[in-house]
Amino acid sequence: MSRIIVFGAGGRAGQRVVAEATARGHQVTAAVRDPSRHEGVAADVTDADSVAEVVAGHDAVISVAYATGVASGEFFPAAARALVDGLKRAGVSRLVVAGIGTTLETAPGVAVHDAPDFPAEHRAFSLGHAAELAVLRESGLDWLVVAPPPVVLGEGDGTGSYRTAVTTLIPAETFAYADFALALVDEATTPKHSRVLLAVA
Repeated sequence: MSRIIVFGAGGRAGQRVVAEATARGHQVTAAVRDPSRHEGVAADVTDADSVAEVVAGHDAVISVAYATGVASGEFFPAAARALVDGLKRAGVSRLVVAGIGTTLETAPGVAVHDAPDFPAEHRAFSLGHAAELAVLRESGLDWLVVAPPPVVLGEGDGTGSYRTAVTTLIPAETFAYADFALALVDEATTPKHSRVLLAVA
């Protein structure tokens, strides 16, 4: 049994991650911004002091957090810096972060968001995730960013399985939150990849 804390536990992905990890018998802490709206402990994923306090005593951290109303280029690198600082202070090394499929590569060095016809507003959001990845690459932690395909994730039960590729986009028309949660919990509890951007589909 692992002790896992999930940041962003009140969101669609977060709820499924908590359910998946709990169903496997792991000890799970749900970290949320507002405990009056979602059950869990109050935590600010962009504040290193808050992170250090709540992650202490855990074996692994999963972050699927996002703050609506905050620019992607501000939120994601700030969260990455706070997570890195907080985890180091608390002595926790394993960090699994939910990424976005538009940062995956269609050719070496060419991300999905680099396509000439990629919408500018969506590219700005994707670049925030890319900035987060850059912070993690310099962190020294045992980190992993897991990115689903760039499709609207489904609300159903999923297939119970998934494919992986390091950095490279796996073409897919559908993918379920349930299977995304499966991959995130797998990598938090029985790691197969480290310090890479991992595509799942």
